Amino acid sequence: MTDQLFDAATDGSEGPPGFWRLPGGFDKRLADWSAAGAVAYVEAEYFGGVGEQHAAVWADGAVVLGPLHVPEGQPFGSAGSPISQALRKLGVVADAATDEFATVELDRHRHSEDWIA
Repeated sequence: MTDQLFDAATDGSEGPPGFWRLPGGFDKRLADWSAAGAVAYVEAEYFGGVGEQHAAVWADGAVVLGPLHVPEGQPFGSAGSPISQALRKLGVVADAATDEFATVELDRHRHSEDWIA
């Protein structure tokens, strides 16, 4: 979520609890979009290999997973990372060598701005 997208997407209210950068009102937009198929909102913030993840999935206009959060320094549970759980809910199937995050290549860019380029 770049600063420009955040500014364009927010309705000016405070975002829902459990996320760093989910713009105010954007959860309602995600719920609306999910009427056509499940959608996920995920966040990852890492520095030097240490960080946190947040994730939620909407389907049929409602939250069906999450919000999930694993705090810094805590291991992922047996279900995997919040982002991998969200991707699994969207139908992503990982093989034994990788998780869902790597399967859809979310690890290929380090910064949000690099996705835009």
